[in-house]
Amino acid sequence: MQRVSVDSTSIAGIGYGAQQRMLELEYRKSGNIYQYFDVPPEEYEAFLQAESKGTYLNKVFKRRGYRYARVEVQHKQVG
Repeated sequence: MQRVSVDSTSIAGIGYGAQQRMLELEYRKSGNIYQYFDVPPEEYEAFLQAESKGTYLNKVFKRRGYRYARVEVQHKQVG
């Protein structure tokens, strides 16, 4: 999923799949990626418009209780 970079100290990027209604967040410090399910498009837009993405995440988004899963990132071996 394509993510857009955002100006945030806690979130590196946000992506959204309208057909799947899935929002994807990449966390800046850990590099972890989480997918949140059954997220309406209005929620994605509100996230992008939020002045503070981290505050929106913790005070609004997480409280809505969307199902989520951590994405296991496959790292390529060099050599």
